Amino acid sequence: MRLTPRELHSTDRPSSTAEATTIARAAELHRPHGQRIITDDFAPLFLSTAGRAAVGVLRVGAPGFRALERTELAAPLTFSLCRHKFIDVHLASALDDGVDQVVILGAGYDSRAYRFATQLRGRPVHEVDLAPLSRRKAAIVARHPEAFGGTAVRRVEINFRTDSLAERLLESGFTVGARTFVVWEGVSMYLDREAVEQTLATLHDVVGKGSVIAIDFWHTVGSGQPIDRARRAITRAFTLIGEPLTFSIAPDSVGKLLGSHGFSIDDLADADELTARYSTGNRPCERSTYVVAARRR
Repeated sequence: MRLTPRELHSTDRPSSTAEATTIARAAELHRPHGQRIITDDFAPLFLSTAGRAAVGVLRVGAPGFRALERTELAAPLTFSLCRHKFIDVHLASALDDGVDQVVILGAGYDSRAYRFATQLRGRPVHEVDLAPLSRRKAAIVARHPEAFGGTAVRRVEINFRTDSLAERLLESGFTVGARTFVVWEGVSMYLDREAVEQTLATLHDVVGKGSVIAIDFWHTVGSGQPIDRARRAITRAFTLIGEPLTFSIAPDSVGKLLGSHGFSIDDLADADELTARYSTGNRPCERSTYVVAARRR
């Protein structure tokens, strides 16, 4: 069962999509505060040399890029920012409501353990990812103690194809049955249905009643418009970089999927809803993606 892109298990290169979304968050810092979708001061620290160069190019070409952002061609990047904001909002609510711990599946360069340090008040954050990516992130954090400080991050190295998620979490000090907030961002679309269902089943078994999972999904969109050709090209591009899109589920079907594993939808935001809630500068979100917050029954 192939749970993640095969190449990422045999090389030390960071995920290209993880880098791209971090570039988007870093570029957002060059906007005035009132015009940002999200503020992630840690994002630039995680970028590679090429990533920092990309942010520089975006900054130099800001007027032209701002015009492009208002079109659907740039909508995937806007979605990644609004998705991040959606999950931030639900995480903040869960922390205020007394959640006991946080799990971030496929953590990549997620900085929530540091951005939410005050609200976390020492509650553990279990960051689950492939060993090469987890170690690269840990090395970056270690090089910048003045920025990251001390937090209760527990790094959970896992080979998603061979290791048990439940066992690896337990080894990191995860408390079974505790109220948990789970971030599963930018991952499901790269799996197959069996892997998605297996992960949901595992989460249902280990988190407590009232826990919340925040997850984004991709689904095929075919309106016959010219933009659909661009969408198909983007989909092919993901395959070329070794991270093909493989799992698709429509918004009107996701409730049944989650319900079959004991989760009920609290909030679902499609492209229009995400744009209305969080976007700035007339930037639209990608229509083939949406985000869900679901609660463990």
